[in-house]
Amino acid sequence: MDYRALGRSGMQVSPLCLGCMNFGWGTEEQDAIRIIHRAMDAGINFLDTANVYARGESERITGAALAMDGRRDRVVLATKVHGRMDDADPNAAGNSRLHIMRQCEESLRRLKTDRIDLYQIHRPQPAIPIDETLGALDDLVRAGKVRHIGTSTFAAWQIVESLWVSKELGLNRFVCEQAPYNLLDRRIERELIPMCQTYGIGIIPWSPLAGGILTGKYRAGQPRPEGSRYAAQAAPFNRDHEGAIRLAGQFADLAESAGLAPSRLALAWCVHQPGISSPIIGPRTLEQLEDNLLALEVSLTDDLRARIDALFPPGTHVSAYYQADFGPNARWT
Repeated sequence: MDYRALGRSGMQVSPLCLGCMNFGWGTEEQDAIRIIHRAMDAGINFLDTANVYARGESERITGAALAMDGRRDRVVLATKVHGRMDDADPNAAGNSRLHIMRQCEESLRRLKTDRIDLYQIHRPQPAIPIDETLGALDDLVRAGKVRHIGTSTFAAWQIVESLWVSKELGLNRFVCEQAPYNLLDRRIERELIPMCQTYGIGIIPWSPLAGGILTGKYRAGQPRPEGSRYAAQAAPFNRDHEGAIRLAGQFADLAESAGLAPSRLALAWCVHQPGISSPIIGPRTLEQLEDNLLALEVSLTDDLRARIDALFPPGTHVSAYYQADFGPNARWT
């Protein structure tokens, strides 16, 4: 497997990152452990979870899997902080020093480790000054509990602001951004990707398959397939509207005409886009993981790229995935 640099951190990561979001609420523990071990056997050395996933269960399962076979030191282990962890405690969410410090200790305990290789702020929170957040993260780095820090779903200007604050105050800087990026939403190509390339920030896209919409399972005018993510309830922010489903069906036809599974082509496209470090896959089953791994064998010709761009023009979007928190009064739930 060809490994890639994660921004300016010096860490080498696999071209796919195993996302552990489903573990603990969509995937049973033993199945999740098998998925983690199979991914590592295949060469994936980058795992991403968050404290809020199943309120700690994803971290606990991930930690148990890594402790089981002694391969913790071979993995770049990433987790996130921001989401609400206690409905009764007003301080149990957000980007404050109080919440970050508390939750880092809890994540370390659940992950059965003495350090987090990449600790990410899960969402921006303009109501909390960025120097408050960076100061807490810097203390964790200096204490040896965190190796590197990153962001998730920040606007380009918010990352640039953080870099300025880090420079002014002598604090550790963010080394990567976890942004939504797929064929249905290419807006990060406008400003975020060029900014990250300019400042040496890695990009680890989430939802490269658009929550499964780009896998070929969904077709316009047809019932949602049983067992699919959006069979029982619609996608958030109306991402699975009929226009998106129709275009996803046209993409599936394009992939099949090229002799490729739509899921593999959509993922391979993301892997090979400029500025991208390691797209995050989120398999619920071992079979889905095996399919994702096959995307690494896909080569994209110039003709195929041009046909994809004709369907999904660069910088445009069909569904809203990239929704960074732009205003001081905005709130994430």
